[in-house]
Amino acid sequence: MPLARSLSMTSLNGLPQWEDEDLPVEDLLLFEISWEVTNKVGGIYTVIQTKAKTTADEWGENYFLIGPYFEQNVKTQVEFCEPPNPAVKKAMDTMKSQGCQVFFGRWLIEGSPYVLLFDIGSAAWNLDKWKGEFWEVSNIGIPFHDREANDAVIFGSLTAWFLKELSCQFDDKPSIIAHFHEWQAGVGLILSRSQKLPVATIFTTHATLLGRYLCAASIDFYNNLDQFDIDKEAGERQIYHRYCMERASVHCAHVFTTVSQITATEAEHMLKKSPDVVTPNGLNIKKFSAMHEFQNLHSMYKARIQEFIRGHFYGHLDFNLDKTLFFFIAGRYEFSNKGADMFLEALSRLNFLLRVHKTDVTVIVFFIMPAKTNNFNVETLKGQAVRKQLWDTAQSVKEKFGRKLYNALLKGEIPDLNKILDRDDITIMKRAIFSTQRHSLPPVTTHNMIDDSNDPILNTIRRIGLFNNRTDRVKVILHPEFLSSTSPLLPLDYEEFVRGCHLGVFPSYYEPWGYTPAECTVMGIPSVTTNLSGFGCFMQEHVADPAAYGIYIVDRRFRSPDESCNQLTQFLYGFCQQNRRQRIIQRNRTERLSDLLDWRYLGRYYMHARHLALSRTFPDKFEMEPSAPPKTEGFRFPRPSSVPPSPSASQHSSPHHSEAEDEDEDERYDEDEEAERDRQNIKSPFSLGALPQGKKKQHGEYRN
Repeated sequence: MPLARSLSMTSLNGLPQWEDEDLPVEDLLLFEISWEVTNKVGGIYTVIQTKAKTTADEWGENYFLIGPYFEQNVKTQVEFCEPPNPAVKKAMDTMKSQGCQVFFGRWLIEGSPYVLLFDIGSAAWNLDKWKGEFWEVSNIGIPFHDREANDAVIFGSLTAWFLKELSCQFDDKPSIIAHFHEWQAGVGLILSRSQKLPVATIFTTHATLLGRYLCAASIDFYNNLDQFDIDKEAGERQIYHRYCMERASVHCAHVFTTVSQITATEAEHMLKKSPDVVTPNGLNIKKFSAMHEFQNLHSMYKARIQEFIRGHFYGHLDFNLDKTLFFFIAGRYEFSNKGADMFLEALSRLNFLLRVHKTDVTVIVFFIMPAKTNNFNVETLKGQAVRKQLWDTAQSVKEKFGRKLYNALLKGEIPDLNKILDRDDITIMKRAIFSTQRHSLPPVTTHNMIDDSNDPILNTIRRIGLFNNRTDRVKVILHPEFLSSTSPLLPLDYEEFVRGCHLGVFPSYYEPWGYTPAECTVMGIPSVTTNLSGFGCFMQEHVADPAAYGIYIVDRRFRSPDESCNQLTQFLYGFCQQNRRQRIIQRNRTERLSDLLDWRYLGRYYMHARHLALSRTFPDKFEMEPSAPPKTEGFRFPRPSSVPPSPSASQHSSPHHSEAEDEDEDERYDEDEEAERDRQNIKSPFSLGALPQGKKKQHGEYRN
């Protein structure tokens, strides 16, 4: 038996490296298979797209992505070319010769990885045969009316066929790692294992099918994980065949991974297997050359949002925009799963607190959740037209005023300010003022909703009475459409909008990872998340005092809904008490956490999964070193030495604490020193992975 090659991970310049020089990466081919390669459906697209650069840097020309071919996507995202690898080209030619359309090119994203795309329609004539083969292998029957499952069978069969043609060219030499994402790609994994192909397989579930369905039904999911009759629940929701495909993929894979500890707990009960590796999701982090550039962007885009507010609230603009905070929630319109129900209830309580304490702070909350609409709300469009008309009037009067002032100064005279504006100017300004009068309240939605009487957000707004009254300190705007820079209402892209806000609020009940708070973090915007989201659990594990760094974590697992809502309300109220300097300090800290979410660090989890798959698939060729199982110890942001930025955390009895206390905070906060400490912490050597069993139990991740 040949000597087994040793696999371990070391860190060099922040990137994962192969330690054994006798194991060159060029001996191996890595394929990642997903329905969302070049095809945006949900969050998996973001995972694969953002991770591509780090993986391509590691694997170079030997990294390939496999996905479905959709012409409308490919036209704008893929540059076709010939496969550089002769074995890949030969496998493609074999499939093409038998009537399947296979496309190859570079995906035009950062890292420019190679993509292999199968045209599902060109192979659909094989569907009945392939469904029969899949039944013989797995005893899973696919109903004819479930198009998504049928497409998954075609896609999986094509993937397994390609891997078979490819592996035949390498004899017994281990050369292929195949990483499958989600149940839509799982058929290819099941077929590859049934055919005993020499391929190291990994399966990642980003959320369990049944978990998402159960949580959407407002069931107390996490406290009853071990109580569910899984087969019965899946059958009642008519997804039993999909559930079986997912579960079979999990148990067939050499290595099973999921994206967070909370989803690992879920998978243990729903799929009856604990993940081998937890692979958190990251982002490509781009640092600005100027340290405070992100603060400048916040000011710039906040001013753009303020312009929208001036139009939307015309006639009711009796609050100070300089003391107005912008909160938002964004994502799929899943009212309970995304926590919109709890957020609205907390806003009602926040409105009461702000009114009782007679604060001069106003909170404007945006709900960016796409729903079915007819078109823009006429009243909303009118508001922006009135704002523009007022701006034009002010500009014309200002120009006339400036010209008269300029001419008077040229003559060496101080103009008579009573005469510098004539009667016409006064008339124009009075007409402009009259045009801002409105006899209705500012609308709570920017669009005409289809079936608004049954819309859960609007119905909750009606119940709690947040109608944007003058006396309300919390005002609500539902924008039931994704943001776009070409919109006539709010011409901002999502990233620009997030940068202009003060706080993102995502009190999700079901969130396997949670890209929205992660995106806030890398942009230096504080956010609210929960200990039922993967992101929230990750931050609890790696940051000693998340709230000091602008990550507020609501306990939705071990508290009742009412207690969780009160906790969220206190977080929001505490944020409203902060002064401008405290918010700036907090944004600086939040932005420094972005290094934690960089794929250059989190990519190591995926690297460990690949090493583990090789050692399990080819034990006579590869073995894991005893030190290889990763640890997270030593990789933790400490509690900041200065006072926490939130007044509530500093135990002030009221928001109006003394200037002396502010001066004391100024002296105790040294941003450069604190930032350098955080940078040293993130750079300290470590290896990542599962916590020791004792620590897992301490957080209740694996047992209720």
